[in-house]
Amino acid sequence: MTTETGSMEAADPRTVLVMDRDVLSRLAIAEYLRACGYTVIEAASPEEAMIVLEQPDIDVHVLLSDMASHDAVEGFSLAKWTRDNCPGVAVLLAGTDMRAAEMAGDICDDGPLLSKPYEPQAVLDRIRRLKSTRARGPL
Repeated sequence: MTTETGSMEAADPRTVLVMDRDVLSRLAIAEYLRACGYTVIEAASPEEAMIVLEQPDIDVHVLLSDMASHDAVEGFSLAKWTRDNCPGVAVLLAGTDMRAAEMAGDICDDGPLLSKPYEPQAVLDRIRRLKSTRARGPL
């Protein structure tokens, strides 16, 4: 697990947990989000992500979880577990499987999957949209 805050834009008190088994994808999107002022925690597996989410002293606002890893069920399980155990955490799923995209519509806060490789601006736009929706009230 890795955590760090970027500082190119005004710092945002929001924390994003990025779960992706692909280290290069995870590092690239994490660095981009840090450069946009987010605190980012990286997890290489659903198990690592759950450990982070269970920590009472870590306030995660958004979970960005990969669905394109070797077992999309893991990503869905993490998303469902997060919805059941951490209702204040918004969930964004990323991947390319069309069946997974249809299933993700019910779990995600902001529509189905993001495509991979990550389009950094699309991820940032989704996070900002989630923040503004949550600021207006519960989803």
